[in-house]
Amino acid sequence: MSGTEKVVCVTGASGYIASWLVKLLLQRGYTVKATVRDPKKVVCVTGASGYIASWLVKLLLQRGYTVKATVRDPNNPKKTDHLLALDGAKERLKLFKANLLEEGSFDSVVDDCVGVFHTASPVFLAASDPQTELIDPAVKGTLNVLKSCSKFSSIKRVIVTSSIAAIMCSRKPLTSDVILDETWFSDPLWYMLSKTLAEEAAWKFAKENGIDMITMNPGLVIGPLLLSTTTFSVDTILNLINGSYSSYDGIYRFVDTRDVANAHIQAFETPSASGRYCLVGRVTPHSETLKILRELFPALFPTQE
Repeated sequence: MSGTEKVVCVTGASGYIASWLVKLLLQRGYTVKATVRDPKKVVCVTGASGYIASWLVKLLLQRGYTVKATVRDPNNPKKTDHLLALDGAKERLKLFKANLLEEGSFDSVVDDCVGVFHTASPVFLAASDPQTELIDPAVKGTLNVLKSCSKFSSIKRVIVTSSIAAIMCSRKPLTSDVILDETWFSDPLWYMLSKTLAEEAAWKFAKENGIDMITMNPGLVIGPLLLSTTTFSVDTILNLINGSYSSYDGIYRFVDTRDVANAHIQAFETPSASGRYCLVGRVTPHSETLKILRELFPALFPTQE
């Protein structure tokens, strides 16, 4: 290269190895053209293979974000193929393995992020060991994510996916003059308890550590699936159809998964957003839900001979 300008390119120049590479190249007299990600557009999504989180990743990629996504097993195609197939995933989606119960497990993931969307938490009603299966992953997992976030000044806001279950399941009488809103917290039922305790612990930690945090409290999430397996809310509707859930006198608080994902992003991007947000698109009695399903999908209800 004698007699010619020594010009090289280093991609991902802000990285650990690349930073040293740039330093040594400059010391050797090279002109370095270095690429870096837009630091304002790097976010983390925990539990990225989930129902809401999959749509969240999809919409974030569409908006030009680089997404650092955590999953329990990055090598499980049933949990990751639908993410890797998203538009922009090849260039701007990175998968990481992280353990909710392991403190520090999220440090390397949230490092250099400006926003964190914490969606990872178990979603089911029945548990043989509620403490181990529901409460610990929800409460300790949320605190471990927030502890990692507290270590990095780059993080401007954290969005936590909670649930309407942390609000609506209270023994307070719902008389005509009572409004159920974001100020309510649920009484103990195992799943509801896990979401309630997790959110209460999150708010306490966030306030004590100066974290700008918002919680999203969606109702029963419905809408198209990106993943190849069913979800708690899909199973809930299937149980209503096949009769294994026989209490038809209650109500569903439905919300579309795409609206939930978009609400997460709006909460992150809107400076004035704060506090808790109840996400419900439509309130429908169980009996009315069955009627709608019969009209739209008659094949699911074979006529009895």
